[in-house]
Amino acid sequence: MGLLAGQDSDFGKTHTENEVHETWKKARHILYRRSHKFPLLQKCGLLQQLCSGKGDTTLELHDIPGGEISFELCAKFCYGIKIDLSAHNFVAAVCAANFLQMTESVVKGNFVSKLELFFTSCILQGWKDSVVTLQTTERFHEWSENLEIIRRCIDSVVDKILTPTTKVRWSYTYTRPEYAEKKHKSAPKDWWTEDIADLNIDLFRCVINTVRSTDMIPPKLIGEALHVYACHWLPDVTRGRSDQPETSTSSQITQEESLNRKKQLEMIVSLIPEDRGSVSVRFLLRLLRMVNLLGASSAIHKQLIRKCSLQLEEATPNDLLLLLPLHDHDSSGDHHQTYDIDLVMAVLEGFITQWRKSYSRDEEQSMILISKIAKLIDSYLQVVSTDANMSVEKVVSLANMLPEFARPEHDDLYKAIDIYLKEHPQMSKEEKKRLCSILDCHKLSAEARAHAVKNERLPLRTVVQVLFFEQEKHGGKATTTTSHESRKHDIIQPQGIKITYYTGDHLRNLQARSGDQSNKAEDDRRRSALSSKSQKLERESEQKSRGKNVHEIMEEGISKQNLTKVKIQRSKSEHGRRKGK
Repeated sequence: MGLLAGQDSDFGKTHTENEVHETWKKARHILYRRSHKFPLLQKCGLLQQLCSGKGDTTLELHDIPGGEISFELCAKFCYGIKIDLSAHNFVAAVCAANFLQMTESVVKGNFVSKLELFFTSCILQGWKDSVVTLQTTERFHEWSENLEIIRRCIDSVVDKILTPTTKVRWSYTYTRPEYAEKKHKSAPKDWWTEDIADLNIDLFRCVINTVRSTDMIPPKLIGEALHVYACHWLPDVTRGRSDQPETSTSSQITQEESLNRKKQLEMIVSLIPEDRGSVSVRFLLRLLRMVNLLGASSAIHKQLIRKCSLQLEEATPNDLLLLLPLHDHDSSGDHHQTYDIDLVMAVLEGFITQWRKSYSRDEEQSMILISKIAKLIDSYLQVVSTDANMSVEKVVSLANMLPEFARPEHDDLYKAIDIYLKEHPQMSKEEKKRLCSILDCHKLSAEARAHAVKNERLPLRTVVQVLFFEQEKHGGKATTTTSHESRKHDIIQPQGIKITYYTGDHLRNLQARSGDQSNKAEDDRRRSALSSKSQKLERESEQKSRGKNVHEIMEEGISKQNLTKVKIQRSKSEHGRRKGK
C-alpha cells in the first residue's frame, strides 16, 4: 500500500469521512495535501521515522495488515472521526495500528491503547465476540500470534466452556429442535459446540486440546464437539445413508478443497478420545467412509478400523448402510444405489481379530458377543440383498467371515438368501448353489423349514436337504411300539407335492427285512454251489499233487490264486445285486 506526502498547506481544514476514504483510494495516484500528512504524523510513529529530515518527499508504505479497511480505521482515528469497532474488524485494526506504531510512546491515548481497552473490556467478556475475533485471526495469523491475540481469545473461549451450565448468561448458537421445544433452566452441556465449529481446523484443534488438558470436560462431550464440527465442514459425514442422496464425491470437488477436507478429516480422527463410547459407531463408520473417499493416510484408516471394530456391537443395521460414491457404481447406467459392503467386511475382520484375543479370557461373554454380531450381519445382509448390483460373492464372503458357532439359528440368514433370490431372478444355477451353500438346514426353525420346502426359488438340492433333515428329525422322535408297526406321517408339501413317509427306524427295518426276504434263498443257493465247486477242485488238486515237478506246483499255485479272485469277484457281484435290489 502507498502513502504519498505533498506540499499544499491546509492543516486547519476539517476533513469529512468521505474525504478520508477517497484519500486512501487515490493514494497511489495523487499527492496528499500537507493537511492530510500532519494528522497522521502526529500519531503514527512509523511515519515520523520515515519523514524525519526528508522534508516534503514522497513516501511509500507497503504491506499494511488489513489493507484499505484497516488503514481507513487508523486514518479516521487520526482525524477524530467516529469509528465503528466490532469483533469482525478489531484484528485488522489492531494489526494496522501496531504496524504504524500508533502507541503511547508517540502520543498519549493513542490508537493501540484504545484498542487494547476495547479488547479486554468488550470482546473478551463476550462468548460470540471471542469466537468471532479468534476466527478473524486466520487472515493475520503471524501478527495475531505475535500480539498474543490468539492465545488470549482461546483462553477466553475455554474459560467460558468450563463455566457451569447454570451460570451461562451469554447468547450462543444451539439449533437442536428437540431442545428448543422445551423450556430449560440451564444451558445444555454441549451449548458451545456449534459456535466453535466455525473455526478453522487449526484453531479448533487448539481449543479442543486446551479443553482436554483441563480434565474438566467428559470425553463424550469432546466427541460431540468433534461430531458437530465434522458435520459442519465434512457434509459427506451426514450423507452416505440409504435415506440421504449422494451429492458429493471426490471427482466433484477441487483438488484444493479435497486437500483441505483430508486435513480436517485426519485432524478430527486424531482428536477422538481413546475412551470407548466417546463418539458413536455410526459417526466412526462415516469417518471411515470419508477416509476411503478422500484417500487419507493408512495410519488414519487403521486407527478408524480399530475404533469401529471395538464398538461394532453398538451398531444397528442402518448404521452399516453406507453408500459407495457415485463414480464407483455400476458403469452400465444402472442408477441403483450400491452399498459399501467392503467397508463392513473390513470392520468385521477387525472385530473378529479383537474377539479372538478376548475369547480365552471370558468364553461365555465372547459367545454372547459373537452371536450378537452374527444377528447384526444377517440383518444387514437382508437389506443389501435388495441391491441389484450386489454380487453373490460379496454376500457369501461376508456371511462366511463369522465362525459356524456364531449362528445358533439360520433363520435370519435364510431370510437374507430368500430376499436375494427374489431380487435377482436371473441368477444361474451355479450362483444359486453358491449362495445356498452358506445355509445349514439343521439350524432352521420349523417355520423356516416349512417355508423352504415350498420355496420355488431355492435350488432343488437345498429343498431335498431340508426334507431329509425333516425326515431324520421325525424319525428320531418316533417311539417304538410293542407290535413294531410303522406309523405314517404326512409332512409339509414341497412345491405342491404331498409326501408320505415312514419314520426313520421303521423305514430302515423295512428295508432290511425286504432285502433279507428277497435274497435269502438265492444267497443260500449260490453259496452252496460255490462251496461244492471249491471242494471238488481241492480234491482234484490233492490227487494230482503226487509226483508233480516244480513247474506243475507253480501252475497249481497260480490256479488257486485265480480261484480266490473268482470267489472275490463273485462275492462283490452278488453284493452289488443285493444292494441294487
